[in-house]
Amino acid sequence: MKMGAFWENIFVETAAHYSVVILCTIVFLAIFELVTSYKNWEEIKKGNFAVAMATGGKIFGIATIFRYSIEHNDTLLQSIGWGVFGFVLLLAGYFIFEFLTPTIKIDKEIGSGNKAVGFISMLISVGLSFVIGASIR
Repeated sequence: MKMGAFWENIFVETAAHYSVVILCTIVFLAIFELVTSYKNWEEIKKGNFAVAMATGGKIFGIATIFRYSIEHNDTLLQSIGWGVFGFVLLLAGYFIFEFLTPTIKIDKEIGSGNKAVGFISMLISVGLSFVIGASIR
């Protein structure tokens, strides 16, 4: 079997995309962890549902962006590039949400367990991921 044929095998392509998306999700969640005042997994372990919703929204958002980037690009490298670009836009959306709500400290509210703010944060991540994904070519 030639190497070209190996990389064009649908099972190999699927495993490659899967592996890259898992790795990128871990890296992107670590970046989100750096920009929040709370520790996502510690709060989730304590049962903080607001953090769980916000984190779940981020995971869903990242996955949705990669779903579109895989669908609309021919190479793994192109998919990664669009996925990273989409993540940067998703991260910007997080900061815009914080900026546009000056009377509510989003980060603090989620960290303290405010489920309403966690829910809105989740929906913003999900909604933005569809808009970002739809724009990927």
